[in-house]
Amino acid sequence: MRILVVGSGGREHALCWKLASSPLCEALYCAPGNAGIAEEATCVPVAASDLDGIVDLARKERIDFVVVGPEDPLCLGLVDRLETAGIPAFGPSKAAAELEGSKGFMKDLARRAGIPTAAYERFTDAEAARAYIRKQGAPIVIKADGLTAGKGVVVAAIVEEALAAVDEIMGRRRFGAAGAEVVVEEFLDGEEASLFALCDGKTALLLGVAQDHKRAFDGDKGANTGGMGAYAPAPILDDTMARRAMRDFVDPTLKAMAEAGRPFKGILFVGLMVGKEGPKLLEYNVRFGDPECQVLMMRLRSDLLPALIAAREGELDQVDLRWHAEPAITVVMAARGYPEAPEKGSEIRNLGAAGKEPGVVVFHAGTRAEGGRILANGGRVLGVSAVGRDLKEARERAYRAVDLIDWPEGFCRRDIAARALGR
Repeated sequence: MRILVVGSGGREHALCWKLASSPLCEALYCAPGNAGIAEEATCVPVAASDLDGIVDLARKERIDFVVVGPEDPLCLGLVDRLETAGIPAFGPSKAAAELEGSKGFMKDLARRAGIPTAAYERFTDAEAARAYIRKQGAPIVIKADGLTAGKGVVVAAIVEEALAAVDEIMGRRRFGAAGAEVVVEEFLDGEEASLFALCDGKTALLLGVAQDHKRAFDGDKGANTGGMGAYAPAPILDDTMARRAMRDFVDPTLKAMAEAGRPFKGILFVGLMVGKEGPKLLEYNVRFGDPECQVLMMRLRSDLLPALIAAREGELDQVDLRWHAEPAITVVMAARGYPEAPEKGSEIRNLGAAGKEPGVVVFHAGTRAEGGRILANGGRVLGVSAVGRDLKEARERAYRAVDLIDWPEGFCRRDIAARALGR
């Protein structure tokens, strides 16, 4: 088969790395890709959000199957466009992708389906949102309704911080049209976990549970980011709790989406807060997480490609995936200034030595090649990933590789998986 992966981040590098090992894969392309992906696939400079360009590329290269990585093209309807053109694609339709494209839509669906989630209200009027915040008090959570690359959520400790968030999102339109509406919801205390399910519209297959680290700096300090590291499996959700989460969150969501005429096919990423009352839904994403995808791909023994095809064709009930027992960890290296204003263009050296460490794979996220050099070209730049006999060994391997990389302009958190190791 001739495969095209759409996207350019660490998630897409991990997908390309895994798909390239499939005996079914004859040729692998990525649009637009990055410097690391270029070692696995033929990279073509077509933007992920250029729907016409992606369809034209798939036709030109006689692509048999397209795997769409990021949320933006999914929410724009890339899968619909490809399928209309007769090109099989993995991912949800535009209508189904609204589970991530609109937080208000997701919350309303959860309410109708009886899925446990935080109490909330939706607002298109800033003054009404402010009045509700003053009435509810703090701590409280403010979310831009649309896509914001993981940066549109403010967990406000005091009322003034919450009011300022409404001004920033709705008044100054920091996130553009994505902030035309906000969701204001109760603060949930507990520990976050991410569950991933492969869905074919009616059947869901558990892919695993991971734990992400959203804040920029050690000790969960600093601004929210797209994710500074992850590990899997996550002990906060053991096998019993994961099966319960599939029953309480994934299954009713598939049922509700089918009843709404929006059957969900693709990856359902369930963001959970695990507190004293048990897990509650924080958010849905409609694609693999980044950096969670990296740890999942490191642990997957089975061929990924047949499973993705089965999800698209409604045949997941015939799929059985096998996993390595060893845990995996990813430590994200980001450019100085991330997430607000990352500095681009600095050179990254000694990647080869880091990648030769036992059990280590260095996934590229925001890189480009120039004159034989690898340069930083984004906020989150590398995902240094490792497996080990246990989480302690995996973590030691990952940080040993991090320390081999010569990149003074980069930084990372030094406490990825510390919470799990401290249990």
